Amino acid sequence: MVMGASLPRRDFPTRWVQLVLGLIAMMAISSPQYVWTLFLKPFQTTTGAGLAAIQFTFSLLIVLQTFFSPAQGWLVERFGARVLITTGAALSGLGWILSSWVDSLWGLYATYGLFCGIGTGIVYVGIVGLMVRWFPQARGFATGVVAAGYGFGAILTTFPIDTMIRSEGYRATLVTFGALLGLVGIAASFFLRMPEPDEAPTLGGAEGPVARCDYSPAEMLRMPLFWLLFVMMTMMSTGGLMVISQFSAFARDFGVADVIVFGAAALPLALTIDRITNGLTRPFFGWISDHMGRENTMGLAFLLEALAIALLLAYRDNATALVVLSGLVFFGWGEIFSLFPSTLTDSFGTKHATTNYGFLYMAQGIGSILGGPMAALLREQTGSWVPVFLLIVAMDVLTALLALFVLKPMRSTLAKEKLVLTPLPG
Repeated sequence: MVMGASLPRRDFPTRWVQLVLGLIAMMAISSPQYVWTLFLKPFQTTTGAGLAAIQFTFSLLIVLQTFFSPAQGWLVERFGARVLITTGAALSGLGWILSSWVDSLWGLYATYGLFCGIGTGIVYVGIVGLMVRWFPQARGFATGVVAAGYGFGAILTTFPIDTMIRSEGYRATLVTFGALLGLVGIAASFFLRMPEPDEAPTLGGAEGPVARCDYSPAEMLRMPLFWLLFVMMTMMSTGGLMVISQFSAFARDFGVADVIVFGAAALPLALTIDRITNGLTRPFFGWISDHMGRENTMGLAFLLEALAIALLLAYRDNATALVVLSGLVFFGWGEIFSLFPSTLTDSFGTKHATTNYGFLYMAQGIGSILGGPMAALLREQTGSWVPVFLLIVAMDVLTALLALFVLKPMRSTLAKEKLVLTPLPG
């Protein structure tokens, strides 16, 4: 294990304050993605659009969140974290408020998709870029904690939003929660900042190779290691985003959405449990990867995801199984948001960490297309969710194998070369 210099005692509280602020800001922007499924039916009724067309809103949110992330990362590095992340939090809340007033499909795309997508992207990439700098000796854990905020945030909102939609309607719900979450995100983001040169050590502490110098985005994009990580993250993103975006649709098709389980309807109960496991897995597997290596942790977690998806399909008619197994699905999926950014920063350095992760985060956008409208289209063409689930299982297994038998040897070779990555000839 490569160990970095210890932090000065006076700086210890500062980085933990930054971690908590980042966690709160991430929680404030998570609902547009993670409770989208609760607004699916009301938006379909209002617009009269089909499932695939409505699901394009979700994909648009993720695409804008991810495809603009390299530019957003550059802006954060150029103009500072506070200004950009605060702006992103405001845009995310505004997207919900504006979407409450639209009645057309294009209006939905332009509000929920556009504003929430750009806003959440700025906040997400910016905060991850901050944490890999503040915690170079525990990148897996620190990025896992703030990424957990993105998974945990909807725990606090799922049942209240579901209840308010039923009692007050979805429009009032969007306005109320859009304003509330926007203000919370702005308040937390206002105090975020980059570490000063003497506030953090320069070396990472993860098991495995760590870059001894910093690579620009242009240099990184010429390296096969980056593209391997990109393909792997795309495949893993697809499965989780399929479950997130289509959960209410396949739960209703399976006939278990409204079945009472443990005193609550299966659908909102499963969504709440999913947020818990989706949050817990990020710091948990991030911490594991800091000690047993990124690739070993990836293999373990991704195979767990494949098993959970297969079991969810096998027991799809059982409401209790749906609740329990969907939680296991997210426990095997959410860790990608701690493992991939920490692996990337270990490999390519911290100077351009925010922008570099922005390029890798684009894989999430591709996954949203495959897991959103493409999965819905496959369901409509085949008349069944079985092909969708089997395809996800296959991608999860393939990604686990790539981590263990391709990524691990590549990084091991780099470790033998004095832990320095060499770009391909340009």
